[in-house]
Amino acid sequence: MHPETPPRTDVPSPGLSEAQAETEARRIIADAYRPTAYRDHTPLPAHGDAPAVAQPGRPPMSQGATDASVLMLAGGTTTAMVGGTAAVLMYVSQYADPVVCGLVFGAPTALLLALARLAKRAKPAPDVHHHYEGPVHQDHRNVTSRTSGVWAKTNNNQ
Repeated sequence: MHPETPPRTDVPSPGLSEAQAETEARRIIADAYRPTAYRDHTPLPAHGDAPAVAQPGRPPMSQGATDASVLMLAGGTTTAMVGGTAAVLMYVSQYADPVVCGLVFGAPTALLLALARLAKRAKPAPDVHHHYEGPVHQDHRNVTSRTSGVWAKTNNNQ
C-alpha cells in the first residue's frame, strides 16, 4: 500500500471471526446492490394549493373553445375529403363536369349546414323554476331599448 492511499473501510477488520466476516461481506454486497429509488405510496390529496400544470398536447382552454376547435378540425377534414374525392373523380373520368361534381359533393354539406341551423333554433326553452316564501309580486313588463346617433341617446319604452 502506498502511504497516500487511505485505508479501505469496506474490507473486514482482521479481528473478525469467519462468521462475522461473512456477515459483514453480505451486508456490504447487499448495500451495494440496494435500489436507489424510493416510491412513496401515501395517497395524494385530491385538492391542493399547487397551480395546474399544462400538459403536452392541446393548450388548456374552456369547454366551449375545445368544442369549437374540434368542430373546426372535423369540418376542415370533411371539406378536404369531399374536395379530394371530387378532384380524383374529375381527373380519373376525364369527362366529369365540375358543376355537376360541385352539386353532387356540395349538396350533403349544404344539407348538413341547413339541418344544423334548424336544430339550433329548435332547442326547447329551458324550464325555469322559482321557489319563494312570503308575498311575491312579479312584474311582467317588457322594456325595449333603442340607442342611435353619433352621440348615443337611449330611449327606454314600456
